[in-house]
Amino acid sequence: MNRPTKSTKPTCLLLLCSLVAPLETHANVVDDLLKEWQSEAATPFNAAAGEAVWYRDVDGRSCPSCHTDSLFVEGRHERTGKVIAPMAPSVNPERLTERKKINKWFKRNCKWTFGRECSAQEKGDILTWLRDQ
Repeated sequence: MNRPTKSTKPTCLLLLCSLVAPLETHANVVDDLLKEWQSEAATPFNAAAGEAVWYRDVDGRSCPSCHTDSLFVEGRHERTGKVIAPMAPSVNPERLTERKKINKWFKRNCKWTFGRECSAQEKGDILTWLRDQ
């Protein structure tokens, strides 16, 4: 039986840490944003309310207009045709990992879809729902 040598143990530990670290980062970014937005929100964030905002139709536009009805598959921007990676963090580990991107896309997509920026309540509700997908 081959036993790990002293030189492979640090490598294994490093590999394990690199796999776990993104999960911690994802949780921290989302948690930090939710804490920040909660101070501006009227009520505690609610996943069901987030899902309702996601599917809300405003003049023929909704989040699924580009992201599709399934968060687990690629979408396509309604106007530009640009491919959009799946929204669900469970199938797209890059989702919800960077504060700057989350803020950028909330700002841009809320303006495109709703004709205005989303409130802290709406962003918190949507993010609460998305993180569990």
